[in-house]
Amino acid sequence: MERNVLGTELQECCQNPKTGFYRDGFCRTGNEDVGTHVVCSIMTEEFLVYTKAQGNDLSTPLPMYQFPGLRPGDHWCLCASRWKQAYLAGKAPEVVLEATHEKALDYVDFQWLLEHKHTPAKG
Repeated sequence: MERNVLGTELQECCQNPKTGFYRDGFCRTGNEDVGTHVVCSIMTEEFLVYTKAQGNDLSTPLPMYQFPGLRPGDHWCLCASRWKQAYLAGKAPEVVLEATHEKALDYVDFQWLLEHKHTPAKG
């Protein structure tokens, strides 16, 4: 059983768009995942603009890879190093802790993740 940063069972990040290195909706990782796509994040316009300026365009669709392009509000498994870079630049998106793989803690301080914890709206 894979665990999240809270030490509990890893939860699904997103099925639409289907995310994760293995495109199974989970921020799982393995030896093939050199980018360590383990941080379940909620996209913002600010982050999408920032990451595009860094050379990682996540908003443009790439049909050949079945990638629809991301929009604000989409959940996506980000590379831990990209999330850290965005955090240090003040551009990090919110994080779903329950769906963020424990491997993220090899790259990112847990306190940083807590600062950007997504809290669902009550209603």
